[in-house]
Formats: sequence, C-alpha cells, structure tokens
Amino acid sequence: MSAKQPMLNRRLFCGAGALVLIAAHPVFAQAQAIVRVPTQYKTLAEAFAALPDAGGVVEIAPGTYREKLSLSKPGVHLVGTGKKPEDVVIVWGDSAKMAGGTGKSASFTVSGDGFRASNLTIQNDYHLTQPDNPSQAVALSISADRAVLRNVRLLGAQDTLYAASKKPTLPSRQYYKDCYIEGHVDFIFGNALAFFDRCHLHIIERNGAFITAHSRTAETETTAYVFDHCRITTAGEGSYYFGRAWRPYAQVIFLDTRIDGRIHPEGWREWTPGKTETYATAHFAEYNSSGPGADVSQRVFWAKRLSADQAAKWRLESVFPDRSWMN
Repeated sequence: MSAKQPMLNRRLFCGAGALVLIAAHPVFAQAQAIVRVPTQYKTLAEAFAALPDAGGVVEIAPGTYREKLSLSKPGVHLVGTGKKPEDVVIVWGDSAKMAGGTGKSASFTVSGDGFRASNLTIQNDYHLTQPDNPSQAVALSISADRAVLRNVRLLGAQDTLYAASKKPTLPSRQYYKDCYIEGHVDFIFGNALAFFDRCHLHIIERNGAFITAHSRTAETETTAYVFDHCRITTAGEGSYYFGRAWRPYAQVIFLDTRIDGRIHPEGWREWTPGKTETYATAHFAEYNSSGPGADVSQRVFWAKRLSADQAAKWRLESVFPDRSWMN
C-alpha cells in the first residue's frame, strides 16, 4: 500500500453489541469481525461467543479480567489496546488439586487453530494466593496449530505454559516472539513444535527449577522446543536447569542464549535421577550461549554442543519453512 493510498474500512454494525468488519487493513489479510471488551461485551467469554465461527479480532481495553476461559474457535486474534502488555491481564487461580488435573487448571485453554495474541498478560495466580499449598497451575494451555503470540506475558509458577499438540503425529506449530515467560518447575512443557524468538525466560525463586519439560514420545515425531536469542534470568539461589525430559524423546534446543541468571553447571537433569533414563534418548542441545551462566565445561555428557552448521538446522527458516501463517 502506498503512502498516499487511503485505507479502506467497511464496518457492519449489528445491534448494541456491534461487530466491526474490516475489509482492508494492513494487519488483517481478510475481512474479520472485531469485538471490543469491555465497551461492547463486559467479559471475554461473551466476546468469544459473539464472534462468528470463522473467528475474528477481540480488542481488549486495559484492565484485569478474572475469568477462566476456553477457546475452540479458529482464527481468533486477541489484541491488548494498552501501551504495554502489563495493562491487560487475563487471570484465574485454579490448581491441579482444585480442578482435578493439570490441564484443567489452566486459566486460558486454546485449541482453535490460527490463534493470535499480542500485547497482553495471561496469568495463573494460584501460587500467590496459596503459597503454602504448592501445585501445578497452568496459565495458558495451548494446542492450537499456527499459533502466534507476540509481546505476551505468561505468568505462573509450576507448569505456566502448556505448549502442546493435539496429536503427536501432527505437531502444532507455535511461534512466540518477544514474550516474557516466568515460573519455576517445568514451566514450559508439552509436545508442541514451538519456536521462542527473543523471549525473556525468568525463573522465580525455588530450591530447584526447570525451564522446560518437553514430551516427545517417539523418535519419529517432529516436535521440539527451540529458543533462539532468548534471555534467561533467575531469582534466588536455587538449582536451576534448562530442562528435563518429561517423555523419553524430549527435544529442546537453546541457540544464542543470554544467560544472566544462575543455571546449574550441568545444564540439564534426568527426569527422576536413579529411576528414569530418559537421557539416553532425549535430544538436549545448546549453541553459542553467553553471559555469567554460559560456561559449558561442566554440562552433562549427554547434552549436545552444536556447531554453527548444526545450529542452522534449528533456525526459524528451517523449523518453519512455510511461514505464511505468521503474517
């Protein structure tokens, strides 16, 4: 679109809860319905229900939205309209103990493909309200394929982000750009094919913590967690690791990581030392780490140190050759 060409918008108003249909817009390739919270709908659940089956855009004004949400519609884009992601907070406080399972504890569950979120926060605050009764407590559980999260904050403690696939043989592709993710035990876990691009990973204080717990169950599965140019920070003096294998063929790669916090010199740990042997089949790798925690001389023998050529196989263009769904 040239600088002189006018933007063409077509708006369709339907009663008091107006749906706005954008015919041409630099962000949206196709016409999409737009609903606004809280000016048109007081809750996000009401806004989701108002969208057509093909999805649309939900513009969310600054505020705290205490709701437990589930979204199965495809093509939904959540946009926080504040100046920063802290301005829009979606939060709930269930735990696995309260809800009857880890997956059921999620503040926000997303299965609709083509999901997008930008400039907002998704939180599970169970650990803040029940600090003496620890439990898994998911902030975002997402199995959507072609999911894109940009400038999103994901806050929790144990099991903050459940980045999963609907089927192990059909990986859900997920792209996280400029996100902030915090937690302690296994706080990014599941079996998605997820790429984290320049994200900030923060370990909150605990005696021991693991950033990842990937769950690839077979060597033939093409799932992995890839972290490219991410930053790691930590709080406290605990033993903190890149991750451990939730399932035997877990696959996690850290590329060009800035480690400004405390990572255990071994880097990685067995799922249950002395009881499991996932290290024999898991693929844990690191390339060109920097910062105070980047000394690789004491890494576990079964972790890989990649060459530049090997690392190139895990860059964005190799992991997702077709990136049209990210636009």
